[in-house]
Amino acid sequence: MTTEDVRSGAPKVSVLTLAGMVVGSIVGGGVFTLPQNFGAATGVLGAVIAWVIAGTGMLMLAFVFQSLAVRRPDLDNGIYVYAQAGFGNCRIQRRLGLLGQQRRGQRLLPDLRDGQHRRLPAGTWSGQHGAGRASLFEEVKATMLITTFVFLGVEGASAYSRLARRREDIGRATVLGFVSTLALFASVALVSYGILPQSRLAHAEQPSMGVVLRSAVGEWGGTMIDVAVIVSVLGAYLAWTLLNAEVMFDPARTEIMPRALARENSNGTPIAALVTTSVSVQLFLLLVLVIDNALDFMLKLDTALALVPYLLVAAYAFKLTVTGQTYDGATTERRRRDQVVAALAIVYAVFLLYSAGSRYLLLSCLIYAPGTLLYLRARRERGKTTLTAPELGVCILLWTLAVLAAVLLATGALKL
Repeated sequence: MTTEDVRSGAPKVSVLTLAGMVVGSIVGGGVFTLPQNFGAATGVLGAVIAWVIAGTGMLMLAFVFQSLAVRRPDLDNGIYVYAQAGFGNCRIQRRLGLLGQQRRGQRLLPDLRDGQHRRLPAGTWSGQHGAGRASLFEEVKATMLITTFVFLGVEGASAYSRLARRREDIGRATVLGFVSTLALFASVALVSYGILPQSRLAHAEQPSMGVVLRSAVGEWGGTMIDVAVIVSVLGAYLAWTLLNAEVMFDPARTEIMPRALARENSNGTPIAALVTTSVSVQLFLLLVLVIDNALDFMLKLDTALALVPYLLVAAYAFKLTVTGQTYDGATTERRRRDQVVAALAIVYAVFLLYSAGSRYLLLSCLIYAPGTLLYLRARRERGKTTLTAPELGVCILLWTLAVLAAVLLATGALKL
C-alpha cells in the first residue's frame, strides 16, 4: 500500500495484519539466543521471576500504547510523537491533524513424561546465587535487558497507526502481538532448563536454541534451528527496515527532521528515509570488526537506546491521567485504572534504566548526540535559528555525556 493510497482513503490494514507487524518486529534472532542468555545469568527461579517482571512491565507498556492510540487519534507513529506531545513543542503536529495517520511431541517437555517431574540438575533451580556467587536480585537484574531486547518492536502497530482501519485496532494488535510473543519467549527460556543443566546452557554456542534442540532430538534439530534463524532474521530485517524508515519519515513530514527525509518516490515509498536508515545500519554493523562479543554488545546497546523513549511514552500517558486531557466524559474508574497502568509502566522503565547501568547509557549518548544536529537543521529550515531553554539544556547534557563517553573509551576506562 502506498502513501497515496492511504491518503486517498483506500482500504487500510486489519487488526490481524497490524498484529503481524508487531510479531514480525519482535520475533527475530533474539528468541534463539534465550537459553544461553538466561543460563549464563540465572537459574529457573530467577528466570521465572524475570519473566513475571518483564511480562507485567511490557504488558503495561502495551496497555499504554493501546490507551494513547485511542485517546490521541491525531498522533501517528507513536514512539516519538507521544514524547513530543507530552514534553516538546507539538504545534506542528496539531496543525497536521489526522493527515499523518518450536514443537516436539515426545521430549520437548521432558519433565512431564509419565506425569512426573524429574529432578532438575544441581544448581539449575537456584542458579548462581545458590552457590553464593550472586544474589537472586542481581541475577534477575542481569536478565532485564535480555527480556526487553526480545520485546523491542512492541510499538510496531503504533508506528504504523496511520494504516489502521480503526484506532481501536492499534491497541488490540499491540496486546495480541505481545501476548503471543510472551508465551513463545517464556516457553523457550524455561523449557531449556528441563533439557540441559544451567552450566551447559551458560556455555552453549549461539544460537543456543539449536544446542538445546540438538540435545533433545538429535542433529536434525540443530539444523532446523539454523534454518529457522535465517528465516526469522530475514523477516525481522524486513520489518525493522520498514519500521526504521517510518520512524524517520513521519518526523520529517512534521518538520522535526530535515525535509529531505520526507522525500518519496513515484510509488509513495519514503525513499530518502529508507536509504538513510539502511546505510546507517550497515555502517553500524562494522562495529563487529572491533568488538569481541558483538552480539551481546549490540543486544544491550539497542535495548538501552529504547529505554528513554519507552519511559517518555509512559510518562506522557501518566500526564494525561493527571491533567484530565482526553478524559472528558470518561469515568473516574477508567481514569484511575489508566493512571495505575501508566505508573507501573514508568516504574518498569526506570528499573530497566537502572538495570542497563551507566556503561550502555553513556554509549547511547554517542548516538543520540549527533541526532541533535538533524534537529537543528530542521529548525533552520523553518527559519528558527535558536533553541528553547529546555531544548538547549537537553542538547548540552547529551553532548556532555557523549564527550565523556568518548574520553572514557579513549582512555580504556569504558570498553565496547
